Amino acid sequence: QVQLAESGGGLVPAGGSLRVSCVASGRSISVYAVSWFRQAPGKEREFVAGVSSYGGDNTVYSDSVKGRFTISRDNAKNTVYLQMDSLKPEDTAVYRCAAPATFTTWYNSWDYDYWGRGTQVTVSS
Repeated sequence: QVQLAESGGGLVPAGGSLRVSCVASGRSISVYAVSWFRQAPGKEREFVAGVSSYGGDNTVYSDSVKGRFTISRDNAKNTVYLQMDSLKPEDTAVYRCAAPATFTTWYNSWDYDYWGRGTQVTVSS
């Protein structure tokens, strides 16, 4: 099975940019659709963005990040990225990448089998 590990989080002012990475080990990430979820204190886990397996031709975004965030993959580096631009304080959360053993839907966290531990993103106002 695959193991996932996030990196790249940090503190950034509102309006700034940050790129977080999800590196896979144990198996090629190319065979998996990969999504990013986030969870802020006191809030439910929220789907952020997803990219389809292999060529990553299909990407989906939540309405709250559409037009500001970009998900991409580099299978040669076994990595999926989330580029976050025009950040807002409400984007503050722990960001986790996840992959399903078998893809069903994008948006439900319970459909995902493999999770990283997360990386903290904090956007100051």
